[in-house]
Amino acid sequence: MSQIDEIKKPVQEEMEAFEPKFRQFMASKVPLLDRITYYIIKRKGKQLRPMLVFLTAKMLGEIGESTHRGAALVELMHTATLVHDDVVDDADKRRGFFSINALWKNKIAVLVGDYLLSKVLLLSVENEEYELLKIVSTAVREMSEGELLQIEKARRLDINEDIYFEIIRQKTASLISSCCGVGAASVGSTPEVIQTMRNFGERLGIAFQIKDDLFDYQLTNKSGKPSGIDIKEQKMTLPLIYALNNASKKDKRFMINVVKRHNQERDKVEKVMLMVQQSGGIEYAEQRMREYQSSALELLNQFPESETKRSLIQLAQYVISRTK
Repeated sequence: MSQIDEIKKPVQEEMEAFEPKFRQFMASKVPLLDRITYYIIKRKGKQLRPMLVFLTAKMLGEIGESTHRGAALVELMHTATLVHDDVVDDADKRRGFFSINALWKNKIAVLVGDYLLSKVLLLSVENEEYELLKIVSTAVREMSEGELLQIEKARRLDINEDIYFEIIRQKTASLISSCCGVGAASVGSTPEVIQTMRNFGERLGIAFQIKDDLFDYQLTNKSGKPSGIDIKEQKMTLPLIYALNNASKKDKRFMINVVKRHNQERDKVEKVMLMVQQSGGIEYAEQRMREYQSSALELLNQFPESETKRSLIQLAQYVISRTK
């Protein structure tokens, strides 16, 4: 049994019941749309996000239709942002398969993303899930702002640590935060408990993104992600920011020059990666990742022991120990 299957155990039944419901939520009478949404469903990832919704809801109350709708809202919204992301990044692969824009071109990919976002609005409004809609809409706004902030800063490479954390809080952590918030709200939790769970998700999301950053600096890479891809895409990650902050003027100039102008030259990219490793950037990023994970776990202390709480703790361990 994989680590994810172990974590999923307390909500296994709910996750299995969710599958056909989610397919139904995505269905369309337009044959082309139906073909594309079927393709998306067939190539779904680990489903960490709906799992977070169900685990949070079950730890705090009793799962009902509202939780299933909440999980669908999060997954629809997440899928829409991935489809749009691939257009923004001009990516032709997603999870090892061809992306929507690679198969059906950008115009259709943008419209499919829009269609999925319209499903989020309709599903919540038709069922009067206004609290859930508010949480999910906040995440969409933050993800867009984070993406734009990153694009703006990448042009000049003037990203310091504070800006880096703001970008990943918005781009990655806001979605994981919304999963926990939706799970809590779907079982009628108090505003205080909903906020606590959103904070838990946010801290977990930041740890998750730092772990993603670290994969990029592995010279032999197990993550399915080519080493140095963030440097090639001029993305400022935490290990690189630390290395730049602690480098001599000459080394700093060299690293920035490679990221800006020579990011496609393998030998130079590898030299920067080596400089990051020698600077202690990897250890620093690992330390910050563990800090965020620990502060996330502290928030769970106020809740009574349960199987679902143990699964959330296991999930927090998985986030920083995963190999891809």
